[in-house]
Order: sequence, then C-alpha cells, then structure tokens
Amino acid sequence: MTSPSAHADSEGSMSIGAVLEQLRGEFPDVTISKIRFLESEGLVTPQRSPSGYRRFSRTDCERLRFVLTAQRDRYLPLKVIKEQLDAMDRGETLGGSGGTRLLSSARSWVVPATDFAQGGGRISRETLIERTGVDAGFVTELQRNGLLAAGPGGFFDDDAVRLVEAAAALADYGLETRHLRAFKVSADREAGLVAQIAKPIAKGKGTGSRDRAEELIREIAALSATLHTQLIKAAVRDLLD
Repeated sequence: MTSPSAHADSEGSMSIGAVLEQLRGEFPDVTISKIRFLESEGLVTPQRSPSGYRRFSRTDCERLRFVLTAQRDRYLPLKVIKEQLDAMDRGETLGGSGGTRLLSSARSWVVPATDFAQGGGRISRETLIERTGVDAGFVTELQRNGLLAAGPGGFFDDDAVRLVEAAAALADYGLETRHLRAFKVSADREAGLVAQIAKPIAKGKGTGSRDRAEELIREIAALSATLHTQLIKAAVRDLLD
C-alpha cells in the first residue's frame, strides 16, 4: 500500500464528502467525524488545498477502507492496524517475515467481542436456529437466563448468532445455560467499569469524542478478555496440579 505522503495528482482529489460517499456503500455507519478521527490518529494524512480543505487521494480512500475493514471484520484496535499499515508502507507484506510478526502481534488483540458497532443483519428466530444448529428450546433457555435478547421487532443480529454458537459449544462440554449466567453477571460488572472510563470521553465536546470512546472500549475489552483468559488458565492449572 502506498505511503500516505505519496499523493499523486493522477490518483485524483476528493473532498471528505466524496470519500464518505465512496465508503458508505460498504460501511453504512461511517461518518465524516469518523474519517476526521482516523486522520487525527495518523491512519490517513490527506493533503490540504490552499484554502485549507482536505483533499483525499484514491490511496487515502484505500487506506480508510483497509482500516474500517480491519475494525469490522478482525476487531483490531487502531494501534495494531497502524502497525500493519506502517509495515506495508515500508514494503513489507503480511505474508512475509514482517507480516508473521504483525499477525502474531495482532492475534493477542483479536477477541471476537470487541467490535462495538451495531451488529449487522435482521435475523428471525427461525433463521437464528437454522444458522446455529440449535433447537428452539436452547434459544428459549438463553433468553430466559438473560443471555440473549431480541432487538426491535423480535429480530436478532450477527452478534446473536456468535453468542448462540459459543453457548452451544460450551453446552457440548456440559455447561448448561443456567451455568452461563455467571458469565453474564461478570460481563455486566466489567461493562460498568469500562463505562466509568469511557463515558466522560464520549461526552466530550471535541470532534471525534465518541470515536475515541469506542476505540478505548475496544482496547480495554481486548485487554480484559486476555486477562480473563489468563486468570482462568492459572486457576485451572492450580486445580489440575
């Protein structure tokens, strides 16, 4: 990927509004504020016109698409995404030796629960059951124990699919849905702690305050999930010993 400083006139020049239109088809939740936030974090560096307006090249748009995809599909914090972009700017590839290091670094952050954008999809109860391979009674038990809730109109989203799949996998190990309530209680407590940190940032008056809060939540959630895993490993190791 071309370095953000290598803006060629032949690549074209777009306003921030034009870039937004380019991205919205694939990322309907992206906003001008989000693009400005990613610029402030050093993920993209558009040129400025003599009058001070941002002018984005096709390369800038490509970088933004890479960042948004990595956040949506791989749940990566911006610091890891920037690390990957910097490596590509140096001519490294994710498949090379540098890429191996990057992917190894990224894996410590990839936790399939740290994407806090609205989960996609409008999934009926019947489709949820079909996609996850569970029976209706299992879904009912998850709802009864407060682990699963339908959205407006009684529909579910892709996050619900992942939740049911995880719960079903745990059930295969003998954990009943009532046992999983402990996870919900723990998650609610952790969410309360994270909210104490993120809410003041989200309510800030500066541009991109909500985006900064979401990025902070993503990083804290990834770290807390890693900590949770290590604590379980240590506790189980003690039990086995």
